Amino acid sequence: MEYILIFISAIFVNNIVLSQFLGICPFLGVSKKVETALGMGAAVAFVLTIATIVTFLIQKYVLDAFGLQYLQTITFILVIAALVQMVEIILKKVSPALYQALGVFLPLITTNCCILGVAILVIQKDFNLLTGVVYAFSTALGFGLALVIFAGLREQMSLVKIPKGMEGTPIALITAGLLAMAFMGFSGVV
Repeated sequence: MEYILIFISAIFVNNIVLSQFLGICPFLGVSKKVETALGMGAAVAFVLTIATIVTFLIQKYVLDAFGLQYLQTITFILVIAALVQMVEIILKKVSPALYQALGVFLPLITTNCCILGVAILVIQKDFNLLTGVVYAFSTALGFGLALVIFAGLREQMSLVKIPKGMEGTPIALITAGLLAMAFMGFSGVV
């Protein structure tokens, strides 16, 4: 039951983008087409889950064991950057087609603050490894869901006439705010 609550909460109630405001850059930058939003969501889900496992193990068995907790942020940044590079190299060798599909999104993930934020939140909330992985994967699904919904809304907005002063970023920010308010409706669920 605990995992179901974490799953629902991370996706809908405490959405990483819409309620915690982490990952705003890719949310606004990659959300013009649903296809690219799906690709970014899948890439974030993969990297976020793997990064959470690796950073959790480093925190528990290296940083905590040697009293180096103050190096957490810099260590996690380096681990995430290295993981993204390793994933990029492996995909290039193993599956060139998948590398071509995700190639644009992989460098963006290195600078995505929701990856680092979730890795730190897993440690701060004192989750065990399994709970941390469930939380990370659920958060990634929530990120992807918000990204795809927002991309769909932006595609629809490109078909209608919007006042000149509201075109582009202003209407995107207003739409993101309305989407965040819509997700607030789930706060009574959990």
